[in-house]
Amino acid sequence: MNPPVAPATFTAFVASERLADLKPPASVRPSWPVALLRTYFGTPGNAVITLVCLGLLAWLLPLFLSWALFNATFVGTAAQCREAGGACWAFIGEKFWFSVFGLYPFEQRWRPATVLVIFAAMVALSTQRAFWRRELVYGWLGVLAVMWGLMGGSVLGIGIPGLEPVATRLWGGWLVTIFLSVFGLAMAYPIGIMLALGRRSKRPIVRALSVAWIEFIRGVPLISLLFIATFIVPLFMPQGVEIDRLIRAQIAFIVFAAAYMAEVFRGGLQAIPKGQFEGAASVGLNYAQTMRFIILPQALKITIPAQVNTFIGLFKDTTLVLIIGIFDFFTTLRSALGDSNWLGFATEAYLYAAFVYFIACYTMSRYSQRLESDLSPEKVR
Repeated sequence: MNPPVAPATFTAFVASERLADLKPPASVRPSWPVALLRTYFGTPGNAVITLVCLGLLAWLLPLFLSWALFNATFVGTAAQCREAGGACWAFIGEKFWFSVFGLYPFEQRWRPATVLVIFAAMVALSTQRAFWRRELVYGWLGVLAVMWGLMGGSVLGIGIPGLEPVATRLWGGWLVTIFLSVFGLAMAYPIGIMLALGRRSKRPIVRALSVAWIEFIRGVPLISLLFIATFIVPLFMPQGVEIDRLIRAQIAFIVFAAAYMAEVFRGGLQAIPKGQFEGAASVGLNYAQTMRFIILPQALKITIPAQVNTFIGLFKDTTLVLIIGIFDFFTTLRSALGDSNWLGFATEAYLYAAFVYFIACYTMSRYSQRLESDLSPEKVR
C-alpha cells in the first residue's frame, strides 16, 4: 500500500501539472525573431518607442564612433590630439600609471606593483568556495600586514630593512581605492553581523548600544565622519600620539559601512521563519550554534543581492576622501587634468574613470549572481 500523499505536496503537484498543461508545446511556440518582433512592435505604442530609439541610435552612434575611434588619437602629443579633433586617448596612456600609483616615488613603484599582484591573487583565491576556510581569514590578515609594509616601509612604526619609508600622503590612485574599499568592507562585514545580532538581542544594554551605533551612523553623512576622523579625533589624542590620516579615514569608512551592513543582515535574520529557531532548540543547539549552523547561513544567503548593492554604493563612496586631501583613483585622475600640457581632455578622463568603476561594479554584480545561484538549494548538483 502506497503511503498517503501530504495535502500540500499534492496541491503543489497538481498546480505544476496544470502549469505544464497550459504551456504551449515547442512545435507551436514562435521562433525567437517572431517573438522579438512581437515584443518591440506588438502594439502601436511599442512600435513608436522602438522606432524613436532606433532613430536616436542611428543618429548618435556614428557621431560617437567618429569621435571615439575614427578620429581619435591613441598615441601622440596634446597638439596632435587637438589637430585630429577626436578623442585624445593618448592622454589616458600618458596618465595611466599616475592614476594607478599617484605620487608614489617612481623608483619605488615596484612595491605598489607587487601589492597589486598580491591583492589580485588573494581575490582570485577568495572567489573560490574551496578556499573558504579559517586559514583564508588568517591569510588575509597576513597579506594586509605585508601590503601595508611594502607600501609604507614599516609596520606598526617598525621600519623594514631595505625599504625606504614612503608617507601615505604620497599614496594615491588605485592603491588607495583598494585599501579603502576592499579592506574597509572586509572589516565592516563581521562588525555588521555583530551589530545586527546585537540589535535583536534580548539584553537591553547590548540592544541599546547596537541601536545607538546603527541609528547615529546612518543618520549622518559619510563626509561628516571623514571630517571628524581627520580634524576632531586628533584633538582628543594624547600629546605625541598621532594616527595616520589614511588609517583614520579607513576607520571612519569601516564604522559607516558596518552600520549599513547591519541593517541588511537584520533584514535577513527577520526573514528566517521562527520554526528554524524552534527546530534548532529541539535538537539541543545553544544560541551560538544555532546562529552559526542554522540561521546565519540562511540569512547571509538570502541577503546577497542587498549586500552587493551596499558594497557597490560604498565602493563608489570612496571618492569622498578627496575632501580630506586623500588622493584615491578618481581624485588622482582629476588632478592629472591640471597638467598644463594636457588641458582640455576632461571628457576622456571621466569616460576612463566611468569605465573602471563600471568594470569593478559589474564584476561584483556578476559574481554575486553566480554565488547566489551556486548556493541556491533548488540548483541541481
